[in-house]
Amino acid sequence: MSPVVKRRSRVRRPDWFNALKPFAQADTSEALGQLSITLVPYLLLWAGMLYLLDQNVAFVYIFPLILLASGFLVRTFIIFHDCTHGSFFKDQRANRIVGYLTGILTFTPFDQWQHSHDTHHATVADLDRRGTGDVWTMTVEEYQKASARTRFAYRLVRTPFFTFLVGAPLMFLFVQRIAAKDASPRERWSVIITNAALGAICILAALTIGLRQYLLIQLPVLYLAAAMGVWLFYVQHQFEGVYWARHDAWDPMRASLEGSSFYDLPPLLRWFTGNIGYHHLHHVQPRIPMYHLEQAYAAVPAVHVGQPLHLRSSLQSLRMNLYDEDKGQLVAFREV
Repeated sequence: MSPVVKRRSRVRRPDWFNALKPFAQADTSEALGQLSITLVPYLLLWAGMLYLLDQNVAFVYIFPLILLASGFLVRTFIIFHDCTHGSFFKDQRANRIVGYLTGILTFTPFDQWQHSHDTHHATVADLDRRGTGDVWTMTVEEYQKASARTRFAYRLVRTPFFTFLVGAPLMFLFVQRIAAKDASPRERWSVIITNAALGAICILAALTIGLRQYLLIQLPVLYLAAAMGVWLFYVQHQFEGVYWARHDAWDPMRASLEGSSFYDLPPLLRWFTGNIGYHHLHHVQPRIPMYHLEQAYAAVPAVHVGQPLHLRSSLQSLRMNLYDEDKGQLVAFREV
């Protein structure tokens, strides 16, 4: 069952928080530009791959385009993500329309994911309110007291092979096709609408380009994008020095700044991931759209906290699987 989430209307914010306000304003022209430089290349890549398949070009030569298209699909998901926060456009109707459309492209129902993600923001790093929109994380004590079946399931889920190569595509392809048990009517309708749109796309593809051609492109593109997207989400909250606390001692500002990482990626990867590497800043002020995050980080030194993660150092996150409350840090299975 999802944890009960109360809005934190009286959270004490530091003086520097107001310095972020100028960056939390959406820019319609900038949003349209970001949307066009993401979706237009993505659709052109689709056209190119369909042409190559029609010309019977070997799949190995098409794969680089599939990899590139998956990068654009990750960026499409970041736009979808901003729309769920109501931060991509000034107009909330535009956020919903573009959110639904990009949700269909990324196989993700808008309202259901929005609810889950809002819960994640409200409960991040809170040990007493885990379980919605986050990565399954057990404490050392919970793991030691768990049954053999639960331990096996947890160790399986925490393996890179299962999390990124099995669990990630299953989540986007199948799990998100089903409404949660406690979903509201609005969330259920978002699942129904998204599923109906995906079904219509498959029917249209079967009548035009051929269902086989569609699946030969869609499945590997979605598979790679899902694996990359889940890796980003994983490393955003599973890293050395991450902050977790029991609810009575939980500090929402520390949860944002220290319970979320700054993933300092190379410029090209930063562009494809829509600046989501500034994740600690995003948790501090979710209303900052993707196209303002870099400027906001540069302008407010107070958010320059902790040690940034880089590609190499982020791989260490894979060996941190349990939270040790006595040590106040994530530890490896072998340390238990």
